[in-house]
Amino acid sequence: MPQPKPTTNIGPSSPVPNSSGPSSPPTPLPTGSGPGFPRSRRSLGLPGWNTGKRLIQPLILLGPAGLWLVVLLLLPTLLLLELSLIPGFRLGQPPGAYGLGNYVTLLDPLYLTVMGRSLTYALGTTALCLVLGFPVAYWIAILAPQRWRSLLLLGFILPLWTSSLLRAYAWITILRPSGVLNSILAGLHLPGQAWLNNTPAIFIGMTYSFLPYMVLILYASLEKLDRRMLEAAADLGAQPHQTFWKVTLPQSLPGIAAGSLLVFISALGDFVVPDLLGGSSSMTLSRLVYQQFLGATRNWGLGSSLSLLLIGAVGLAIALLLKWGNRDSDGSLL
Repeated sequence: MPQPKPTTNIGPSSPVPNSSGPSSPPTPLPTGSGPGFPRSRRSLGLPGWNTGKRLIQPLILLGPAGLWLVVLLLLPTLLLLELSLIPGFRLGQPPGAYGLGNYVTLLDPLYLTVMGRSLTYALGTTALCLVLGFPVAYWIAILAPQRWRSLLLLGFILPLWTSSLLRAYAWITILRPSGVLNSILAGLHLPGQAWLNNTPAIFIGMTYSFLPYMVLILYASLEKLDRRMLEAAADLGAQPHQTFWKVTLPQSLPGIAAGSLLVFISALGDFVVPDLLGGSSSMTLSRLVYQQFLGATRNWGLGSSLSLLLIGAVGLAIALLLKWGNRDSDGSLL
């Protein structure tokens, strides 16, 4: 009886039989990287390729913004520096010799008074925003329910959606002698107030304008507060005021520094609120710069020196923040 021929099961688990002998690896096709082909600097890993790559990528990413800053920030600042070194320079007149006459003029008691007033307004506004904004930010970040926090923040920053000019005119309507405030005081049989065109109106308007910025920055800092440390302080018997001074305040110092810097810079260079609410007697640096460039005097040299003074004050504030603002309560860098 003939024997059946063995069948070979060819499938995914069985190799295909090869009658020519043992299997050999397939011959690779030429790809341009083997013998006989020139190798590029990239394939060889030479430092020239990596160096060029490291230089090109930042230029592509930072080039547009860098060009924008050079054209609209660096070049105008250099122009201001040149004009500030020309005493008494006025548009349409031939420039004189270079000198420091404009900076010597800034030492006049009249200009020193204006500088001191501007610093007083900026520091006072910063202090008011911090005192008023910290409790609000603490309540939203710590005490308010989680589902309401976004809505509360949105409601608090709604005034920022309107123009600062409109907000200033709204305060004029409230603070003028026949305005809303005096009408309410008269209904309560209280004496009226004459705050418009005086220092109180400037503090009210500037605090109202910059308070949302302080609250937003403080909220971002307090939201990252370590709640376990608050619970540990309470378990150890610390009173609420001790917990605030020993735990909450040190952890929120970076936010306080950042918010104070932002409000101080904005208040130092504010023009709209002092001009509309302060009247002619409340001269500030920003208004003085405006008068030197676009007012009756047209002294561009003195205006340029005043502008550089403002830029220097802002730069000093930023330098102090970079040096001391990113430290925790132990003095180490965060």
